[in-house]
Amino acid sequence: MDNILLKVENLNIEFHDHDAPERVVNHLDIALEQGGILGIVGESGSGKSMTAMAVAGLLRRHDMTAEGEILFEGKELLHASRKTLRQIQGNDIGIVFQEPMTSLNPVRRIGWQVEESLRIHRPEMGKEERRQRALEALSQVELVNPQLVYHKYPHELSGGMRQRVMIASAIICEPKLLIADEPTTALDVTIQLQIVKLLQRLNKEKNMAILFISHDLSLVRRLCERVVVMHDGSMVETGRTEEIFRNPKEGYTRELVEAIPKLEKLKDIE
Repeated sequence: MDNILLKVENLNIEFHDHDAPERVVNHLDIALEQGGILGIVGESGSGKSMTAMAVAGLLRRHDMTAEGEILFEGKELLHASRKTLRQIQGNDIGIVFQEPMTSLNPVRRIGWQVEESLRIHRPEMGKEERRQRALEALSQVELVNPQLVYHKYPHELSGGMRQRVMIASAIICEPKLLIADEPTTALDVTIQLQIVKLLQRLNKEKNMAILFISHDLSLVRRLCERVVVMHDGSMVETGRTEEIFRNPKEGYTRELVEAIPKLEKLKDIE
């Protein structure tokens, strides 16, 4: 692959808050090119979300060790200082988590929260310029009446609307990489597909790379060009998404694919 944006090499993550060390990510290698979409799929406990946290620079630094390299535009992130990570988080790397209600501040209006990254990374912006950029971001994620949403509190929005707000917050600084960690799990099937289509459009329009973490193979198939299958902290199989789904080489991957009888039907929903 040309123009590699993100490269993870020999990533090992181990926790020490139990009687014996627990390895949660084991010798993981992945690469994501600029503007590409990579899915990491696996059941709960496979290590996929821990990988996303490592890339985002959100691993805690006590009771655990992390080894290997995470290179973003050639810069090493795994052992970078907090100051370096703060300069990248929300600016070059945007993050969307599984449940927006736990990420949004219940006592702050939506507009204030969407503007937060601008206050940190674009201090030269004035209040009105930040407001206009926030309204633009809310519009980009296809929220009806952004001006109204701007003044709402999180509890006044539906789950799908809150997730769109989180995406708006993540893209407001026009990051080169968007990490979406189970962004559709708390949503119904119709809204899940809408969010996937939104991510596809943002990827094309902004040439923004996406690292999409999910246990839902059908959504990964719709969105991702390449996929990494993880199990018990290790990569089981990787390759182009259609090839993995049509001709899985490993038994674990075949079990995952065969467990979704309506995969083709869901893929064809428009």
